Amino acid sequence: METAMQYKTIILELLRQRPQMHEQLRQQRKLRTTLESYAKALKVNHETWKEVLAQKNPDSDPSQIASEALEMALKEMEDHLPSGSEADEKEALSLDEAIGYIRPHTSRS
Repeated sequence: METAMQYKTIILELLRQRPQMHEQLRQQRKLRTTLESYAKALKVNHETWKEVLAQKNPDSDPSQIASEALEMALKEMEDHLPSGSEADEKEALSLDEAIGYIRPHTSRS
């Protein structure tokens, strides 16, 4: 099972793969709060995917389900984060979109 620190580590790596976004968040002093929000959203999505996959495949190994669920949750997160090569203008818009994506997903917990 993933711990909160592992989710934060995963998200930090995703942000580091997007240097412009990482730097923007750091300069605005929003890196920590954004990291925590994204980690919470990743955890919620991971747990949700585990439930869905366990219902679809009740005989599957729980560790396999957890692994697949994490891959799916990560894919969703990556799809909602700006890519590392986008311009600053697009990145600011995408950051707003990503935060908008996180809000409804974190309300499920």
